[in-house]
Amino acid sequence: MPFLQEPYLQLGDSPEPGSLALAWHTREGDAEWSVGTRAEKDEGWRGAQLPRAVPIHAPGIEPHYVVHAALSGLDPGQLFCYRISRNGAQVFQSSARAKKTRGHASRVVLFGDCSHSRPVQREIAWQAVAAQPDFILLTGDMVYDYGRITEYREKFFPVYAEAMRSILFVPTPGNHDMHPANFEKFGDAHAYFLYWDQPLNGPSDMGNEPGGAHFLLGNHFDQSAFLKAAGPRYPVMANYSFDYGDAHWTVLDSNHYMDWTNSRLRRWLAEDLAAAAGSAWRFVAFHHPPFSSSNPWFTDQWMRPITPLLEDGKVSMVFSGHRHNYQRSLPLKFVPGKRNDKGEVSGEFTLNAPGGVVYVVSGAGGAELYDSAQGEERSTWQPFTQQFISNRHTFTILDVDAERVELTQVTNTGEPVDRFSIARG
Repeated sequence: MPFLQEPYLQLGDSPEPGSLALAWHTREGDAEWSVGTRAEKDEGWRGAQLPRAVPIHAPGIEPHYVVHAALSGLDPGQLFCYRISRNGAQVFQSSARAKKTRGHASRVVLFGDCSHSRPVQREIAWQAVAAQPDFILLTGDMVYDYGRITEYREKFFPVYAEAMRSILFVPTPGNHDMHPANFEKFGDAHAYFLYWDQPLNGPSDMGNEPGGAHFLLGNHFDQSAFLKAAGPRYPVMANYSFDYGDAHWTVLDSNHYMDWTNSRLRRWLAEDLAAAAGSAWRFVAFHHPPFSSSNPWFTDQWMRPITPLLEDGKVSMVFSGHRHNYQRSLPLKFVPGKRNDKGEVSGEFTLNAPGGVVYVVSGAGGAELYDSAQGEERSTWQPFTQQFISNRHTFTILDVDAERVELTQVTNTGEPVDRFSIARG
């Protein structure tokens, strides 16, 4: 087999509606690769842009290549086939659906905190694929414990690779995916920037300003090979946005090295949401929930200062992970105050607020559950919490059209345990 990792779908960096991308891993740096696509209406195959092989060198890892291929000219929302040839001979073929544009209803599956080598991870993955989503958005902590190349190979791709050849997966960075200390310990950490291919429309280089995504790589390992392989993806790809169907999605890096009180970061977020005014819905995803009833890590509230931007930007729902359970808030508005020494951000709540934002924690995708008894102890819930399920592994199904959003929370055995909808006002 020519593949270390068979081809998988990616969003890619092109803003064109008829675009997607492919990536695969190989040991062969001198192979001649080509990609072709064919829609159902096509009589023959159409050639794609020539793939580009990026060498990956990391301590303790056999040198290999990530090959990136851009797909263009796809008919939005339509099925297509793609094939990959090596040195003139076809070696892979699969089918997928092109990105949907406005006017197309879409189904999204969301879950996070997943790749932990537990049997329930596969159960969630099976149920998620059975739901037939247009794409799967991961709410962070995708690969435990350090976001390493070896962990992607052992815990991530063996579970999701077959689905990824036909279903688009969209990542959200979590603390286990790109903690600054990871690269101090392991030279194959931060594989997020090597193995994913997402839009590069996030905040530009922050230079010497505090609060940007140029987190420290440490001094223990040579950074040059990583920086060369990551190329323009580091660090810009930590934050990005894209349109799908009737929704605009904004993905943020909520790790502690990001300072979302920084004016440039806040301006980028505000401008991104304002530019999506033509979309029926605006959704935001980041790993650390600003509002949670979980007892452990209750003080992880550093994302609360962006809530006025979300409200001004007409965001309907925010999706997070980090807590290994499911929580859903009332529609709320929040005026943030100061952050204390414990990390808590005080402020003024308005619950059941017209135009308020619903905050969803969907972090029960495979890792060990947190607070398994607390979901049954309503006296421990914060006033803003509407639903709290902590004794089951679950994932989120989001059905979206121009007039309505419906959320269904489903267990690893396929049982619906919560349902909620929003009509467009």
